[in-house]
Amino acid sequence: MLKVIVTILVIIIIACLWVMLYDTHNFVVRKYSFSSPKIKKNTRLIMLSDLHNYRYGKENEILLSEIEKQNPDIVVLAGDMITAKNGEKFGTTLDFLKKLKEKYPVYYAFGNHEQKIHLINKYKDMAQKFDEELQKRNLHPFLNEHALLADRGIVLYGLYLEHEYFQRFTTKPMEAEHLKSLLGDCDAEHYSVLLAHNPEYFPEYADWGADLTLSGHIHGGIVRIPFWKGVISPAIRLFPKYDGGLFTKQDKSMVLGRGIGTHAPKVRLFNPAELVVVDLKNLNL
Repeated sequence: MLKVIVTILVIIIIACLWVMLYDTHNFVVRKYSFSSPKIKKNTRLIMLSDLHNYRYGKENEILLSEIEKQNPDIVVLAGDMITAKNGEKFGTTLDFLKKLKEKYPVYYAFGNHEQKIHLINKYKDMAQKFDEELQKRNLHPFLNEHALLADRGIVLYGLYLEHEYFQRFTTKPMEAEHLKSLLGDCDAEHYSVLLAHNPEYFPEYADWGADLTLSGHIHGGIVRIPFWKGVISPAIRLFPKYDGGLFTKQDKSMVLGRGIGTHAPKVRLFNPAELVVVDLKNLNL
């Protein structure tokens, strides 16, 4: 009996190691669709988050090829495309983003890692180089601003939350008027898409008026319990409420991508990286 139990345990461990190896080095395409009378023209968005300088192929050509295959109208970046770590190289990532911008409109909202290098003194040189390299590639951060795509009936917002909204172990309460102070009033005439790296404030985003929020940050919980939930968030909270997928509050929605890359710990289990495709459709087309 003991021999049978040990054999079963060994098989389970080997299977988990195989899944972990596969999930850590591959991504899936996850598709969502939303309709609204506000949308004037069918629009396909690709959403990337949490790349963390990860590469699929030498120059990220595998990822670029899949994006091209999906034929998006717009690419949105929901933050943490780089990693805040001294000595980390981000040239390949920015070259990849430049290639995207040569093909599609790109909107780059920052996450806590892009924010961290600009706030913490030990990353000062890294931040300066990062900003210079962005400018050299004609990449412009999309921070607490909006872009009206009038012909599509869509307005995009890029949220840049203060550092205290990314603390570990705790969630800072957000006052009702805070988003308005950063972004102004939400445009109710057009279909509003909010790029907001931290999904924990989805109720506040919905109350502000965002029709659709696109988020990242949680990495799907790093390890997922099959058919249930992610295990841990970057804020070191077990079984986070918002871990990945689609969430709703009344008529408002949030798509939470599980991240297209990974960083410490560079492990995924039952949780492959995601390339998120969002189709926004006019109800009458």
